[in-house]
Amino acid sequence: MSLFNPAPDIHAAAVSAPLAERMRPRTLDEFLGQEHLLGPGKPLRVQIERDDASSMIFWGPPGVGKTTLAKIIAETTKATFIEFSAVLAGIKEIRQVMTDAEKAASWGTRTILFIDEIHRFNKAQQDAFLPWVERGSIRLIGATTENPSFEIVSALLSRCRVYTLNPLTDEQILTLLRRALADPVRGLGAQGLTAEEGALELLAGYASGDARNGLNALEVAARLASDAPGKVITKAIATEALQQRVLMYDKQGEEHYNLISALHKSVRNSDADAALYWLGRMLKAGEDPLYVARRVVRMAVEDIGLAAPEALNLCLSARDMVDFLGSPEGELALAEAVVYLALAPKSNAIYTAYGAVMADIEATRQEPVPLHLRNAPTKLMKELGYSAGYEYAHDVEGRVADMECLPESLAGRRWYRPTQEGREKLLAQRMEEIRRIRAEKRRST
Repeated sequence: MSLFNPAPDIHAAAVSAPLAERMRPRTLDEFLGQEHLLGPGKPLRVQIERDDASSMIFWGPPGVGKTTLAKIIAETTKATFIEFSAVLAGIKEIRQVMTDAEKAASWGTRTILFIDEIHRFNKAQQDAFLPWVERGSIRLIGATTENPSFEIVSALLSRCRVYTLNPLTDEQILTLLRRALADPVRGLGAQGLTAEEGALELLAGYASGDARNGLNALEVAARLASDAPGKVITKAIATEALQQRVLMYDKQGEEHYNLISALHKSVRNSDADAALYWLGRMLKAGEDPLYVARRVVRMAVEDIGLAAPEALNLCLSARDMVDFLGSPEGELALAEAVVYLALAPKSNAIYTAYGAVMADIEATRQEPVPLHLRNAPTKLMKELGYSAGYEYAHDVEGRVADMECLPESLAGRRWYRPTQEGREKLLAQRMEEIRRIRAEKRRST
């Protein structure tokens, strides 16, 4: 890599380039998000407008504009832009580019060296930048998804300004998607596509603050809709575009599934005799006892849960017995386990709660951890407000702090609702006691 190679035109977006690349903002006016840094009078905006040559680190999750901002800064300040990937570059390549940059600086040409995933450079590689950063031969802009306090060597970190970039809001991503759908040159406007109400909102929500994710999903949806009647991106097409997991099916016979289903449902219905019968049928047919053991463990957490939490340990012990003794001796341990499960108090409250949590995770944006729940072992993190407002539960009355531990958008959400069966009855009472303590503390303040 050399400064004297022909520089690529950052305005030229090939037709074959991904939509996210074609729609990359080219100016600050096109850029969405990060108002805390780029709004009028905000620190990064001022630095760009003053053409401040300081080096900087952009810290934030994927798809929030770290690379884009670096390119905009280079374009705005008329600097040569060189992009390195920390995954591919070594010290030899670094030194060659540094030498070329120093020559260019002597001729009045400024260089911005952008290091993507700078946290992947080891200490020696990061130290290799120091002499040139100190001399001003280059302006270093690093991008990282990892905490720079831990991943960037202190000597380099002290010479850079750290800017924290936030995930985009659903509304901002929705604006980007609409812009891409309408743009006839860089986007999808020339394809004559439209979107059903709610379809783009679905894509924006699943993007979880990552513009690249949203645009990639829109590109897939557009490809699917191009063959659909009317070229409309429907909610169904948007859902299909978001499908990321391929379900895998075991190709064994149907009877295999019929028998395990009968065993599971007999346990769930507290029928010990039927559970023993279907267990015997499976093992007699040559089913792998370890497969049965795994399913029995699943029954303990799905259908018994915290109503009888000891059931899980019993089933894990049965699995170990099967592995240790083999057949037929180990099968007695399985028989003991299924009879216990059948007769134990039943609760699917954990199973239901976890399913509801996962559904909400899929349906809502991935909120950042609230600042007061984050540790702050470094000065930078403390300055950014990490751990501010945290209450240590052991130091307060009742060992329960009046502190919200969910993101603001999910505050007060309840997923786990214990039953009145077995041990869960006591857990329900404890949860009510915790709610009472918090309510009293709120009233007192």
